[in-house]
Amino acid sequence: MSMRMVEGNLDGKGLRIALVVGRFNDFISQRLLEGALDCLRRHGVADKDMTVARVPGAFEIPVAARRLALSRKFDAVVCIGCVIRGETSHYEQVCAEVARGIASVALEAGLPVTFGVLTTENLHQAIERAGAKGGNRGWDAALASIEMVSLFRNLE
Repeated sequence: MSMRMVEGNLDGKGLRIALVVGRFNDFISQRLLEGALDCLRRHGVADKDMTVARVPGAFEIPVAARRLALSRKFDAVVCIGCVIRGETSHYEQVCAEVARGIASVALEAGLPVTFGVLTTENLHQAIERAGAKGGNRGWDAALASIEMVSLFRNLE
């Protein structure tokens, strides 16, 4: 008896991708966005098939992601932002609600909604994850969106 293995590929040609970006800590979010856009372009997603929606901060990301996902105009939604413990007194609550909200949107819409929101202890960690030694989490979230769209299509 042979097992069926289903995986996604990394070909973004023809995909329509929405990106939701929180402006709070914009010096980090902008680097994450640049990484995501670079990833999408390098994997074949055309600029005309990308939409960037900017929101005030990380807390507003899930509701904007929901609106975009439920519009059915996009194959995936990439969520990008940055929450730094030292920058907000309600760090735990914001991080928990953003993560829960993004997961909820993905489940409700049945669409890949990927998490490129940094939740760091300090600015140094954020810089590391936005293009320095730790890679770029915006790139990672964009790449995951391409793979997940392909996987979903291969499951049909």
